Amino acid sequence: MKIYFVKKSVIVNLFAVFVLAFISVLYFNYGIPPVVRTFLNINRQLPIYSVDIPDRRVAISFDASWGSDKTERILQILRNKNVRVTFFLTGLWVDKYPDLVKKISEEGHDVENHSNTHPHMTQLSDSQIVNELKVNEEKIVKLTGKKPYLFRPPFGDYNDKVIITAKSLGYYTIQWDVDSLDWKGLNTEAIINRVLPNVKKGSIILFHNNGDFTADALPYIIDKLKENGYQIVPISQLIYKENYYIDHEGRQHLNQNQ
Repeated sequence: MKIYFVKKSVIVNLFAVFVLAFISVLYFNYGIPPVVRTFLNINRQLPIYSVDIPDRRVAISFDASWGSDKTERILQILRNKNVRVTFFLTGLWVDKYPDLVKKISEEGHDVENHSNTHPHMTQLSDSQIVNELKVNEEKIVKLTGKKPYLFRPPFGDYNDKVIITAKSLGYYTIQWDVDSLDWKGLNTEAIINRVLPNVKKGSIILFHNNGDFTADALPYIIDKLKENGYQIVPISQLIYKENYYIDHEGRQHLNQNQ
């Protein structure tokens, strides 16, 4: 019988490769979980992924950075179901579809900031981050008369600088804890099965306005959420605006000690 000895350095390197591969798979499929982000940098700033609330409110959100073919149908569904949601719009989308921007706002939905050109925000300088937010903000204000104060980083890509800079401009940085993955072309059943089992009180659900089957899945999801006792509100009516803290999982809590 042969006995093989493996150098400690080889084991360490193999473990590092495994960890990086695991994180890469998580990022591609779900985005890096906040608990992993915290492990990698314990002092890292976190956006709001969900909210710790006593009642059964949840928020539905749509990111819009390309296409508009399915937006009118989504608005019709929301109108029929008497539901208000949050739309995160890029400046590029606002430029192309100003009438839709006005309509979204007029129908009572949050119109919020998704950057101007949809870049990886962590790759930008402080001044570039400010420019991305302020330029789009001005476009939204011009069309809706309302200043956005929620910001969702494109690709879910953020770091301390992004969150701190956004906060200095009056923005709450918003992520999600339930991802439909509708942008990947999942069919109706797959979207439903990704969303409904993962919703809890205070959840923020991510959709995209131009997903292939988003509008097909949406009525069933809304009906089931209501059947399960959830009230669907815009994110602006879900989050705490002050006297709060965000835990290591990105869940926002009301600070009871102040």
